[in-house]
Amino acid sequence: MSPTCRAGPVYPRAMRPQPRSLLVLALLGLLSGCRRPSGSEGEDAGTQAPPTPGLQGAVTVKGSDTMVLLGQRWAEHFMKTHPEAKIQVTGGGSGTGIAALINGTTDIAMSSRPIKDTERQQAHQRHPSGPVELPVALDGITFYVHESNPVEALSLEQLKAIYLGDLTRWKDVGGKDAPIVVYSRENSSGTYVFVKDEVLGGEDFTVRALTLPGTAAVVNAVGLERNGIGYGGAAYARGVKELKVKKDAASEAIAPTPQNIQNGSYPLSRRLYFYLPRKATGATRAFLDYVLSPEGQELATTVGYFPVQ
Repeated sequence: MSPTCRAGPVYPRAMRPQPRSLLVLALLGLLSGCRRPSGSEGEDAGTQAPPTPGLQGAVTVKGSDTMVLLGQRWAEHFMKTHPEAKIQVTGGGSGTGIAALINGTTDIAMSSRPIKDTERQQAHQRHPSGPVELPVALDGITFYVHESNPVEALSLEQLKAIYLGDLTRWKDVGGKDAPIVVYSRENSSGTYVFVKDEVLGGEDFTVRALTLPGTAAVVNAVGLERNGIGYGGAAYARGVKELKVKKDAASEAIAPTPQNIQNGSYPLSRRLYFYLPRKATGATRAFLDYVLSPEGQELATTVGYFPVQ
């Protein structure tokens, strides 16, 4: 059954975009101010720009647990060059971040899924000039199993059957005669929503699924449970085996490698987003300039994600 996850925290390893055009006008308006001119100071990811005095203000960033470490790294590096600005990054899930955006309690919402139409409408009612959608990095959702599990690949249909509870033993998919212990995320997670939409076709997860509060917890649980299976961002897969994924039974099994995620051949690649209530100004604008700069995008690769540009 479910193990007690006592192992230490799991950190991302270094290592397709999906079309989304609902907020194109707002995005274009933001992007016009979020790209550094060529040759600007600090562009080289290997060069730390000197501190820039004068920029002040506090910026709150909240949401996706998948993105929280990436957001924190961006904030840390930004504050090194802008020590008078304060960027506070917290998790809680994509849904939590978007709810905070709607309620006006965060400047930036991090989300590992596109904003829902209902959320967009709610945000627009409170913030008439928003929300503004900004893709900031690329990621891939992978399915983890214990390193001793002989199963190497599963089709999307097999993954769906496992997470709906229709397949309950590993022998049904070429493994040992042992029960499949299913781990999932809480429903406020953008990763949960992505898997529900893209793998389960919108159907509900099996009631047997054991819900865990973050990707690191899922990885830790699978690393301890020999019969476990879980899912999360590719950047977090450490001490577990990542399964190759087939679009259907006749398709080639594609590994979640950096190249396959970035070129979109891996079936479960995705964009990661920032959402804002309105066009950014001040310290928020400067922080977004940094995130989308060559330096900020290169930093994403060191954390285990991929540049969106």
